[in-house]
Amino acid sequence: MLTLPPALQVRLEQARQRRQELEERLQDPDLDPRELEPVGRELAQLRPVLELMGRIESSDRAAEEAQAMAASESDSELRAYLEGEARRERAAAAGALAELRLQLLPQDPDEERDSVVEIRAGTGGEEAALFAADLLRMYLRYAERERWRVEMIDSSPSEAGGLKEVVLEVHGRGAYGHLKFESGVHRVQRVPQTESQGRVHTSAASVVVLPEAEDLEVDLREEDIKVDVFRSTGPGGQSVNTTDSAVRITHLPTGLVVTCQDEKSQHKNRAKAMRVLRSRLYDRMRAEQERELRQTRLSMVGHGDRSEKIRTYNFRENRVTDHRIDLTLYQLPRVLGGELELLVDPLRQEEQARKLAGADADPSPLV
Repeated sequence: MLTLPPALQVRLEQARQRRQELEERLQDPDLDPRELEPVGRELAQLRPVLELMGRIESSDRAAEEAQAMAASESDSELRAYLEGEARRERAAAAGALAELRLQLLPQDPDEERDSVVEIRAGTGGEEAALFAADLLRMYLRYAERERWRVEMIDSSPSEAGGLKEVVLEVHGRGAYGHLKFESGVHRVQRVPQTESQGRVHTSAASVVVLPEAEDLEVDLREEDIKVDVFRSTGPGGQSVNTTDSAVRITHLPTGLVVTCQDEKSQHKNRAKAMRVLRSRLYDRMRAEQERELRQTRLSMVGHGDRSEKIRTYNFRENRVTDHRIDLTLYQLPRVLGGELELLVDPLRQEEQARKLAGADADPSPLV
């Protein structure tokens, strides 16, 4: 009989109880229709857990039955077959248990959300702005490979064709779960186009990735926001729109400011800006919760300090180094060409391994 580790039993019981709570919630006639999607999403995340437990129990029973029949069988060939069947079922149960351990790891509740990506040029002047544009192209190509949809929110071009700042939304299943590892300072080492002596310069750009918040999660009161409208402008300051369609929203309690001028419609720009503002406020709320959790749960996997350098792109050596997991790849063109999974997959595996290391001893909540 296969015995589950105690911590795994606790998490499995939590999953069963949570499923019952969610199913009862769906039966509530007073349920806010806007809650249907998050409740359904959480139920979908729990379903594989309980299906795996069913597979484990079924294979375990089949193994016990085959072993019992083999013990009472006098025919040597049939006994050997039954013993082999018992081994196969035990192997199937063990494989399902390994999958279950992964499924029952504490999950990031924002893993499957859409995301807001903000890229800003840092130290390095015009070269940093050009590098910010390179990062934008890398993320656009990665999104295309993953079949995600991208909406531009706002951008501020530089004189040489780079980007001082750009904000975009990425829509698609798992967008935040994959892109969250990009938050931090990205450093580039290369010879700038303006460098006549062939010297390598070091510049940087910062990336912030936020989970897109839902309306119910962030209470935005009208009295807490100030909305300004103005005429959209393009590179060099020339007017690209003859109406006041661009929108700037200021959240008065925090001072957060969001600008959107990508659409010709003022209403569409306002809707996009509100989504970004909610995401920034939600991220603040998450960060505060995470600070509290880190003080009490040493085993929790951190998301990394955004002020730290996370990655270096060295053009002369054709090298990309992710400093968080000491991973170096000599495949710079592929990474900048959108094959970001070369870095994201190892980062996700490292996060998973760190969670597994403490999971069996820590019967903490699923989320």
